Amino acid sequence: MSSTQIPYSFFIGWDVGGWNCDKNKNSRDAIVILNPSLGIVGKPWRGNLRPFINEAKNATEFIRKLFSLCAANLPANGEHITLSIDAPLGFSVEFVELVNGLKFVESLERSATNPYLYRQTERCLYCQTKCYPIENRLSPLSSVKDMIGSQATKGMHVLAKFAPEVERCGVWNDGGLLTAIEAYPAACKDSESIHALRQQIANQPTDNQDKMDALTCALIAYIFTNNPENLISPEDSVPLSEGWIWVPKDILQGVET
Repeated sequence: MSSTQIPYSFFIGWDVGGWNCDKNKNSRDAIVILNPSLGIVGKPWRGNLRPFINEAKNATEFIRKLFSLCAANLPANGEHITLSIDAPLGFSVEFVELVNGLKFVESLERSATNPYLYRQTERCLYCQTKCYPIENRLSPLSSVKDMIGSQATKGMHVLAKFAPEVERCGVWNDGGLLTAIEAYPAACKDSESIHALRQQIANQPTDNQDKMDALTCALIAYIFTNNPENLISPEDSVPLSEGWIWVPKDILQGVET
C-alpha cells in the first residue's frame, strides 16, 4: 500500500459495561464492528471485556481480540480502526482541580450547569437542546452523580493503555492502527443521518439494547471517518483533558440556539 492510499477502515462501536458487568445481566459490554460498506463484521458480541483488556499488551492485540469475540479476524496490516466508545472519557477540569487541590468554583446553581458534575461537552449538549419539548431534551449522564463512574474509568483505562496520544480534543490514537472517540447513543435517537445509515445495514442486532447502542456508536465512528463535517465539533475553549462527545449536527435541527 502506497503512502497516498487511504487505509481500509473498520468501525467499532463499544457500549461500555461496568468493570464487573458479568454480574449484571441488564448492562454489559457490547461490540459491533462495521466494514466500509456498512456490513456487520462477524456477529455482535456481548459480555465483559475486562479479562481481554487485561490480557492485551497493545492496541493491535486488543483490536484482534475484539474481532475474535465477534467471530471474525482482523485483516492484514495496513488497516485502520476507529473505536467509538459509549462512556465519558474524561472528567471536568473543575472536578479534577477540586479533588487534587481543593480549588473551588465560586458559584454553583442548577445541576445541569454544575461544572463539578458535567464536562463542557455535556453542558453544551444540554444547552443546545434546551429549546426542545421537555420529553425530547438531552440530559447527558454525569460520571460523578449518575453511577457510571465504573464505565467511565473502564473507557479511560482503555485509552490510557491502547490509545494514549491526544490527537486533538476528543480524539485519541496509538500512533498507528487505532483512533478512539466518544459517542452518546441516547443523543442520536432523533438523528436523521443515523436513521438513514441504519437503513443500509442488514441483520441489525435487535435482541438487546446494549448491542443496538454499540451499533449506533459504530455509525458515529463511520461518520467521524467519512463525513466529520456532519458532527458537532468542540470549540477551542474545550479543555483537551475533558474530551468531547461526537454527535450528529442534525440533532439540533429546528432548535433555537
